[in-house]
Amino acid sequence: MNKTLVIGAAFVDVIVDVPKLPKTGDDIPGNLKSYVVGGSAFNVFGTLKHEKINTDLFVPVGEGNYANQIKEKMRELKIPIKLPVRGNDNGWDISFIEPGGERSFLTIQGIEQDWKTEWFKTININEYKYFYLSGYEMENENAGKVILKELQKRIPESLLLFDASPRISSISKTIIQKIMKKNVIINCNKEEVNYFMPKGHSLEEKARRIYAKTESPVIVTLGSNGSYYYDGNDHIIPSEKKDKIINTIGAGDTHCGGILAGLNKDMSFKDSVILANRLSGLVVEKESGSL
Repeated sequence: MNKTLVIGAAFVDVIVDVPKLPKTGDDIPGNLKSYVVGGSAFNVFGTLKHEKINTDLFVPVGEGNYANQIKEKMRELKIPIKLPVRGNDNGWDISFIEPGGERSFLTIQGIEQDWKTEWFKTININEYKYFYLSGYEMENENAGKVILKELQKRIPESLLLFDASPRISSISKTIIQKIMKKNVIINCNKEEVNYFMPKGHSLEEKARRIYAKTESPVIVTLGSNGSYYYDGNDHIIPSEKKDKIINTIGAGDTHCGGILAGLNKDMSFKDSVILANRLSGLVVEKESGSL
């Protein structure tokens, strides 16, 4: 049976509409829209459950105001809390949404940066065929080493999807090299791919060089133009055009979830990317950032 483990964080997103991003010295008005439980792993899990995939959410839930909001939301959605921990609150962020729907974050980190080996005693890595891992949890090098060491115990035929995240520039080269191994799908955007391979090469050449290390598909999202992927050949999958974009929070997370959902359904990789494009197109029409 196919089963997926989603590793990462649950956050509280404080969503604020702004007419533009502030510059140094600015004082701009904002409209507080909502407090939403999110985070990359939480959003990926939401996509997989939307597609009725057998999935476990493996995120630390700590102690404090934001952790309490996360606990309440997980109870409401009947999501088991597999990793209750002590010692710190969960992280949160202010998500600034510009009129075109583009988002920018100011993040306050929390317990999700404190990964410990003993946390993995609550699960059996060998139960899972597919894994999701976000770059946000790789920023702290100690946490990254803990998670990657435990993931070495996964069954050889399993697949790990690594979501580079906007924090890829803060991940050490040592960690990036540890990630680029066989049976790891790299998922990134046009800017993030530069941190896996030096600048000065075409997108296609970068993808080929990553593929030579991972022997697995490399996906580069292209915003409204869809997705490029390389699996030994170059492919462009266009996205469905959207007339209305409320915000782009969770679009990349949902795309990752769509890829994993397709693979769990034994779809071809091309059809998995088509599904991912469609689902990420749905989520940009929502305020929550999750399906």
